[in-house]
Amino acid sequence: MDDVARQLGEGDSAVANTAPNPRIAVVIPCYKVRDTILDVVRRVPSSVELIICVDDKCPDGSGDLLKEECSDPRLVILRNPYNRGVGGAVIAGYRAALARSMDIVVKIDGDGQMDPALLSDLVEPLVQGIADYTKGNRFFWPESTQGMPVIRLVGNAGLSFLTKASSGYWRIMDPTNGYTAIHSAALRALPLAKIAERYFFESDMLFRLYTVRAVVLDVPMNARYGNEKSSLSITRVLVPFLFLNIQNIFKRFYYNYILRDFNIASVMVLLGFPLIAFGAIFGLREWLQSYALGTTASAGTVMVAALPIIVGLQLVLTAMSFDLTNAPQVPLQRLSRQARRRDANP
Repeated sequence: MDDVARQLGEGDSAVANTAPNPRIAVVIPCYKVRDTILDVVRRVPSSVELIICVDDKCPDGSGDLLKEECSDPRLVILRNPYNRGVGGAVIAGYRAALARSMDIVVKIDGDGQMDPALLSDLVEPLVQGIADYTKGNRFFWPESTQGMPVIRLVGNAGLSFLTKASSGYWRIMDPTNGYTAIHSAALRALPLAKIAERYFFESDMLFRLYTVRAVVLDVPMNARYGNEKSSLSITRVLVPFLFLNIQNIFKRFYYNYILRDFNIASVMVLLGFPLIAFGAIFGLREWLQSYALGTTASAGTVMVAALPIIVGLQLVLTAMSFDLTNAPQVPLQRLSRQARRRDANP
């Protein structure tokens, strides 16, 4: 984290930090969390100015319970007219926080698996101006995963790789971790109406953050598993997540390597994949023909099939290496402050 701060430059210390006392809001989506929601709200730190609980058409009446049993003056209860999923509930909370001019918005689940005491760890990089969006990472310390089910470990590893490829944030892990914090500068830049509203929300959020060039940072945290049952089934979402991430890979390539910045990586991808396809199709056709005739393919035929595949793979791998280093480096909140300073001093 100190290395990132140094990258901001010694002369930019005046704009490196956000407001000395940022206005912090917490958004808590509420759906079947009646047994835990009161304790979660009670444990929200005093540094938080606003607590937005979104009753996502909860069949257990979480909103009514909060209204009757919670006297915290920071609490605001929103009610979705129909169940929009975790993403839809969080987006509703984001809009409410922006309308109240909050500087930082933290998302905490209402099931008790996220420790509110860790909120300061997520907020600090945003306050210091070295990130626009922070998220928890339960895989940073090996000890923190000891209580995690094996299927969840394997599933998260697969989902992490897919999300790395689709979002462009190759250095993150644990993409389905919903313990997040976002700066208002990034939140205002996002097309909130386009973000997936259900279980793909966290992964799609990362994809959208990359399109606006926001800086994302992982924050190590321990996994917490009690008696509560997670509503996210890895086996159930793996196939849908696969197709949605592949769709975002194509979108990201078009947005960032065709429309916004046509560069050497664009050329490598546009040449590499056709070469791989040509070599594979030609080689397969020649192999089938040789098998049917009972003959052996000539050395020249083998080279015509193999060489495009080798060259194409090299081009694609080099483009991936370029993409790995092309992650956003300058936080949006810093850029927005610089723009405001220019407007104030023309």
